[in-house]
Amino acid sequence: MKRVIRGFQNTIVFFLKLCLFAGLFAIFYLLFSIPNWQLLRFSRTAGVTILTFISVGLAMLAAYGHYDIGKRKSKPIIYSLGLAVVITDIVTYLQLSIMNTNEARNKTFVLENLGLLFLIIVLQIIYIIFMTYFGNYIYFKINKPEKCCLITSSQESLDQIYRGINKYKLQYNIKDVVDYRAHDLYKRIAVCDTVFIYDVPYDVRIPIVEYCYKLMKNIYFNPEIFDVIELNAKHVILDDISMVCAHVKELSLEQRIIKRLMDIVFALVSLIVSSPIWLICAIAIKHNDGGKILFKQKRATKNGKIFEVYKFRTMKENVQNYSAISDDDRITSVGKVLRKLRIDELPQILNILKGDMSTVGPRPEMLKNVCDYTEALPEFAYRLRVKAGLTGYAQIAGKYNTSPKDKLILDLMYIENYSIWRDIKLILQTLIVFFKSDSTEAFGEKYQTEFQLYKNKLENKAENKNEK
Repeated sequence: MKRVIRGFQNTIVFFLKLCLFAGLFAIFYLLFSIPNWQLLRFSRTAGVTILTFISVGLAMLAAYGHYDIGKRKSKPIIYSLGLAVVITDIVTYLQLSIMNTNEARNKTFVLENLGLLFLIIVLQIIYIIFMTYFGNYIYFKINKPEKCCLITSSQESLDQIYRGINKYKLQYNIKDVVDYRAHDLYKRIAVCDTVFIYDVPYDVRIPIVEYCYKLMKNIYFNPEIFDVIELNAKHVILDDISMVCAHVKELSLEQRIIKRLMDIVFALVSLIVSSPIWLICAIAIKHNDGGKILFKQKRATKNGKIFEVYKFRTMKENVQNYSAISDDDRITSVGKVLRKLRIDELPQILNILKGDMSTVGPRPEMLKNVCDYTEALPEFAYRLRVKAGLTGYAQIAGKYNTSPKDKLILDLMYIENYSIWRDIKLILQTLIVFFKSDSTEAFGEKYQTEFQLYKNKLENKAENKNEK
């Protein structure tokens, strides 16, 4: 019976996806066929236009994310699909303009019907918004929230994971919270659909996961370093013996060359395109308090090499340097706007040209933070195996105040799963950051950072050792 219900639900989701993508294509194709009659006939222009829209659209969906109703909130889906369809429309429009450059139509390249392109994009965005909210409404009408059991080790850990799960109340209904040392742990797991395991020792987690697998429970757990290594390992067979092979990940010579060439091209193009923004920022900063426009600070990159990172100055001059906090009075009025829009990091393009940084890589942390984080979490130094980056997996998926442990895991996921396509994908996904209201969220008292948690653990260990 459950299989029949699940099959019915999957059919509905597939039908909604089909309606969405068919509608987006129809809006573009049919409206552009009004001034381009050849699109309604079997012609080379029609064939190339259809192939361009489909191929670019699939590539953009792979980069930004699909119509993930039931899995993501409505706004992130709208942002992802919106960016994907805008880029697809622009590329297809340029292709159509090139096809129309001929003796019969336009002897020279002309950007025709820009107003129509804008109208199409507006109509598609409206359609995406409707289909996303409607799709999530239908999905949660036929899918009840999963009954969840949350297993953790301390109040601090509980606060962290509860904050994350609580944002998805339509997906998860927390029915039970239990310490992993509880004597009736397995009995309480049995009555739930989904189990979250957070900050539980690895040796204890193994039997819990095996028990959940036996009862066919959905499992979520926060990864440790060895989980990242195992996730990116390959299955090999030696004679008839199954083994998991985790090779040391290093960029090959051709990958290093391509990555560096991509950095140079990206930096030069970005510098030219963003030059008006540089001028506006410089005038605004100078007019605000008359101080320096650029701010330089020592940061760490590959193999611990120290370099000076460039940023637009967002704080008052001659103030103490430490990570921004909520309601930070060191930040100027202009600086608040620059930080909100992430424009303050534009001068790091110069660092990319110099070779100190890459376009994609771990965020270059302040030296004090590197020392503090590494003291509390020695594995944090693994981030320095590659060049620091202007953007990266941790910068996109995380936030400014994401805990050091979670930053490390995200960065290692990138390092251990590197590819040129992944770099291109992350560069494209960087646009989504501008739509995330919490991407620049500063450290505040309401969030207990994992750095503090790990430091407390170290201090407790030291005290216990002294007592012994």
